[in-house]
Amino acid sequence: MSDQQITPWDLDGTLGEFFVPDYITEMAHEVNAQYDMNVSSMEVITTKADKGGLIWKLETDRGPRSLKILHRRPTRSLFSIYAQEYLVHEKNARIPAIIHSKAGLPYVEKGGKIWFVAEWIEPLVPVSKDLAGAEQLCHAIGEFHTMSKGYTPPPGSENATRLYRWPKTYQKVVKKMSWFRNIANAYKDMPASAAILSYVDKFEEQAVNACQALQNSAYSELVKRGNKEWGLVHQDYGWSNGQSGPDGMWIIDLDGVAYDIGIRDLRKLITGTMDDLGAWDVNWMKGMVEAYHQAHPIEPELYDLLVVDMMLPNEFYKNVKEMVYEPELFMDGELEALCQRIAATDDTKWPAIEELRNMKGDILK
Repeated sequence: MSDQQITPWDLDGTLGEFFVPDYITEMAHEVNAQYDMNVSSMEVITTKADKGGLIWKLETDRGPRSLKILHRRPTRSLFSIYAQEYLVHEKNARIPAIIHSKAGLPYVEKGGKIWFVAEWIEPLVPVSKDLAGAEQLCHAIGEFHTMSKGYTPPPGSENATRLYRWPKTYQKVVKKMSWFRNIANAYKDMPASAAILSYVDKFEEQAVNACQALQNSAYSELVKRGNKEWGLVHQDYGWSNGQSGPDGMWIIDLDGVAYDIGIRDLRKLITGTMDDLGAWDVNWMKGMVEAYHQAHPIEPELYDLLVVDMMLPNEFYKNVKEMVYEPELFMDGELEALCQRIAATDDTKWPAIEELRNMKGDILK
């Protein structure tokens, strides 16, 4: 068959979570044939049908394995493929090892995408949804950040870095707040409009203050160390991508890794967890930062930057930004309730951040 280009196949989410187009299944059989294994069954585990990504679990004569299509540009995917190779082979990280094809490469390119086969680690179990589990997650990502230092991507792959983009990211959050205000004003009859308009001024002010705090921080000095010295962030780390398995915690789904300051992963984990709890809990925050610090020592300037990154209205921005594309679909009663919940949680955020700031000496000693 001609090597048809893989494109997103379910943009509106109507085909079902496990639907896979026939031409992609055919390609999967062709890719499997490029490996020294006999596949007896394939089970779809998850799809990114709106982006063109997919994971199967394979049963083979060499034991269980995964087959994955990476949805990003091939040059971008090569950055993460070789990062995974580096972490497994150079650092002995608990990350699934990639199987090489008969051609000796850690991937196959087909349909304009990068495919790869990896070990299927069993058993993998999510950690408990309590502070002890959160501390395990934080310790594991701290180890990951320490081990990922020194990675150099191969020629021909993109140099995926977010290290120097913090100011631009912060400014984008400020800018989008006026977009949210303008759209809410233009769609006054939508259920979420009043909630957005009642909170957006507060969150815009927070974003402006965070921008100022970033400017006043040691960020511009810290980034001078460069990509290799800082290493990689996972970017999508949480309760599903850090799991307990053989010999300890395993980290999976490294497709989005990029160079950055590691505490960005820690900040996302803390702010997401506080959102799940429905209130900012300084005991959880302290435990999570201490667990990370044990595995990846946090210097004082980095601690300050972690606090600055918490100052951004991350949850509001993350949950509201989709409305820019389809306001009439998105600004429903669900978004209204979400905005109200985020605003209520935000009231508990500032005393907790202040307390965490004051704990710096105790935590870093």
